Amino acid sequence: MARKNLLQGLMDSPPAPQSDPARVDVAKPRYGSGAIGAVSQSISDLKSRAVQEIDPRMIDAGGLRDRLEENAGLDELIESIREYGQQVPVLLRPNPNDAERYQVVYGRRRVAALRQLGQPVKALIRVLDDRAVVLAQGQENTARRDLSFIEKVNFARQMQEMGYDRKVICDALHVDKTLISRMLSVADRIPAVLIQAIGAAPSVGRDRWLKLADLLTAGQEQAAIAAAQGDTSDDRFEAVLAALTPRKPPAPRQDQPLLGSDGRALGQVRRSGTKAVLTLDTKKAQGFDQWLIENISELHHRWTNERDE
Repeated sequence: MARKNLLQGLMDSPPAPQSDPARVDVAKPRYGSGAIGAVSQSISDLKSRAVQEIDPRMIDAGGLRDRLEENAGLDELIESIREYGQQVPVLLRPNPNDAERYQVVYGRRRVAALRQLGQPVKALIRVLDDRAVVLAQGQENTARRDLSFIEKVNFARQMQEMGYDRKVICDALHVDKTLISRMLSVADRIPAVLIQAIGAAPSVGRDRWLKLADLLTAGQEQAAIAAAQGDTSDDRFEAVLAALTPRKPPAPRQDQPLLGSDGRALGQVRRSGTKAVLTLDTKKAQGFDQWLIENISELHHRWTNERDE
């Protein structure tokens, strides 16, 4: 009877945390049969639902890199946690390579902040395989809605490189196949090293990244990376876009009158690009046009001597 009461107490639902993380199907470990196995499984189920405090030194990186600028806003987060405490738990899984340690599923910045503060990390622990990890990470990022377009592109690219199919990538980012195709098109056409040089660029949406991809041609990668200068990632994007945008040719100048020594108009001069065209009115020039043709060599010689003096 005591064992029955123990199980009843263990399976009572704990108080819900202030903010529920994204739900993920838990891969249940195997337990022995019989009453002892039932007690062990019940305790494990309870722990998987309860918020635990974990030493941040026991937590390793895991999953995919979702942010291009990991330390952006970290100081503000540290001060917020210092003043108000950790309000939302992170999600961890047991490290598959070390049973005594954990890996972050999501909440990397909170873990980094608490590590600097020397405070334990409030966490939910789930037993997840790699596929479930990236799904949980992607869906939690989508729920937060604070990843930029290019950070989502980078996340999709990493999933594709790990061999996940389009459906899994769509599920992780909660977008349709059309948008995933456009995102992966950007990832294919803009080198990862250039994306990293620019950064998150939170103000830059899909259309402008597609424009940059259209402008980027073979052999321009190093020049584009060198152009990625600026105080913010938005500034760096604008600098790269400006460097890749073809310069418009200058507008042709207006025709200028060609005047004689007495101020009378003899014709006009038209400049455009690398050309200058002189047009003389033969009636008004009164033979000057022919004289100019006959003496152009001497005039050029005189100009050359004066220039070199």
